[in-house]
Amino acid sequence: MFKTRIPPPLYMLAVALAIYATHRYLPIRAPVDTGIANWGWLLSLLGIGLVAWAVATFRRARTTINSTEPSKATRLVTCGPFQFSRNPIYLGFVLILAGWALWLDNWMGFLGVPLFVTVVTVLQIVPEEQALQNRFGEEYARYRQRVNRWVGPIGIAVPGRSSGRG
Repeated sequence: MFKTRIPPPLYMLAVALAIYATHRYLPIRAPVDTGIANWGWLLSLLGIGLVAWAVATFRRARTTINSTEPSKATRLVTCGPFQFSRNPIYLGFVLILAGWALWLDNWMGFLGVPLFVTVVTVLQIVPEEQALQNRFGEEYARYRQRVNRWVGPIGIAVPGRSSGRG
């Protein structure tokens, strides 16, 4: 069964440090001061709130939040933020990273966001989904048909999405 050695928060931390490094060594600021950088903290706070909501939902369901061992999950959680995203914690991490890049006012730093999405999808989400499919079978398959991997119910059009699979 799937078991990863690197917890996803460490991926986020590594990307956050890379964003800071681009800020420090490759600063590419907006050509005009729009003041939008001041809102980066708000985006990060939204991400922190989403992560906290998802963790609280796991705790209320009395199942593991340890993403390195999804086979130890005792319940498939589909309420709370999991109604809108199969991965609200990772989505929260994306908001935190985007807010960090915005707050640093370094447009080069935004390259870290798709880097994080790619790394966490390939190294964590895809194997995690397989483990959950093995553990919860048809219940998980129905959930995947209702809720996208990143955001939104399947019935809502999401830009760049051509099929009903998340």
